[in-house]
Amino acid sequence: MPYTVVFNAMDNGDASATDATTAKEALAIIDALQRSHEEINFITSPHEGQIGVEMLRVLAKEEEEEMPLAMVKKTRPALKLGA
Repeated sequence: MPYTVVFNAMDNGDASATDATTAKEALAIIDALQRSHEEINFITSPHEGQIGVEMLRVLAKEEEEEMPLAMVKKTRPALKLGA
């Protein structure tokens, strides 16, 4: 699920945004922005609307739990019934 992180650049105070394809990627972006002392304004997602960092952490954990299942479905051949 895509996410947009909106933040204020400390050098000029202008609002900027960056996109992430997963919650885990969005958390990594937020971590980097916070280490650079950038102010996080908000995080948005088409499915969730505006969310906070804590909700993003919950979504990242859910994505992580779902990822192995998605990988297994892609790599395991389909069972043939009635053969």
